[in-house]
Amino acid sequence: QVQLVESGGGLVQAGGSLTLSCAASGSIFSINAMGWYRQAPGEQRELVARITGAGTSTYADSVKGRFTISRDYAKNTVGLQMNLLKPEDTAVYYCNADLQRVGSPSINRYWGQGTQVTVSS
Repeated sequence: QVQLVESGGGLVQAGGSLTLSCAASGSIFSINAMGWYRQAPGEQRELVARITGAGTSTYADSVKGRFTISRDYAKNTVGLQMNLLKPEDTAVYYCNADLQRVGSPSINRYWGQGTQVTVSS
């Protein structure tokens, strides 16, 4: 079994900051990329930020300069520091990991359960 558990969501005023964390646990052999997606009501899930096993980061244009993704390779965690939040950042945020389970030859994507971020104007 593999679990990804997010934490750190909540309600914040526009211009404020939040930090999200996600921890992967279970029978994990290795993790390639980890990332954050978000889904607003009535919208499709979209990429927010992603960080590869080599540490290369990618951001959605809408969050560049405001959000920072980080990763602790030893602890199998990924974080998302969100600054200068806007009402349009309101969404459920999901973390994911492309990982290989112990005893499995394949790499699959696993998702967390999501955490709500609400930005008030």
